Amino acid sequence: MNAYTPYLEFERDDWAALNGRSSFSLTEEEFERLKGFNDPVRFEEVEQVYVPLAGFLEMHANAFRRLHGEASSFFRRQAPKVPYIVGIAGSVAAGKSTTARLLRALLSRRDPNRTVDLVTTDGFLYPNRVLQQRGLMNKKGFPISYDRKRLIRFLTDVKAGKPEASAPVYSHLTYDIVPDEQVVVRNPDILIVEGINILQVYPEAPVSVSDFFDFSIYVDAEEQLLQQWYVDRFLMLRRTAFRNPSSYFHRYADLTEEEAVRTACRIWRDINAVNLRENILPTKGRAHMVLEKGPDHAVRRILIRKL
Repeated sequence: MNAYTPYLEFERDDWAALNGRSSFSLTEEEFERLKGFNDPVRFEEVEQVYVPLAGFLEMHANAFRRLHGEASSFFRRQAPKVPYIVGIAGSVAAGKSTTARLLRALLSRRDPNRTVDLVTTDGFLYPNRVLQQRGLMNKKGFPISYDRKRLIRFLTDVKAGKPEASAPVYSHLTYDIVPDEQVVVRNPDILIVEGINILQVYPEAPVSVSDFFDFSIYVDAEEQLLQQWYVDRFLMLRRTAFRNPSSYFHRYADLTEEEAVRTACRIWRDINAVNLRENILPTKGRAHMVLEKGPDHAVRRILIRKL
């Protein structure tokens, strides 16, 4: 192992050994409800990967809270409670949503008095009508397709300690923003923000989304695995959600298996792979932690930036 890498590196077994006598826990039934659609990750992943990770984040959040109290004493003025924000980034189909939901559940379970909220940046995509007007429907998910100013305002309100901050709601069924619907975040102890481009840097802007994160995680896998997982998910949705007439992708429901595979591969090649190479993957080095996944979706190695 290179002693001069900026990361501490843990193989899966070494990481799992950090679990100790943790009081974090989830039942297998809870796990099945929390994991992402068509995500084949196994229950053992909770104890071996996510329990140690939740413990590590709790340690960071507690240190953050102590520093906040000591700073208030030093400045001789009481500041409002400020949430500890965790960002979770990575490609489409990498399993970010499962990671975010499991961490929220584990961190909430540990302390019933701790509030942990989760917001996805999908809600900050421009509505489809705006993307269509700007010719950006084939760039949906690219940095240019997000209302970055609104996302920055939301995170600014959260970090300012405001009692409430509102975020738009996105529907994966209609593939669009839900009109007049919002999720309200009420000054939680921990806020998890999940999205593919949240570690992006904007040189022309005074502030980036990642500037508001106290800790960031990048969920990683080789591109050929990500493509296969995307195709597998597309095929599963074709047999389920796409059957709903309200689905934006209802037109794909009657494709043959071969046609569906070709369609999914084309979407991956023309949109998701381009976004991954140009925008998402280059931000991996900015994360405090990288979770490297293998072919079975299991995390096989963990990299943590040295303190």
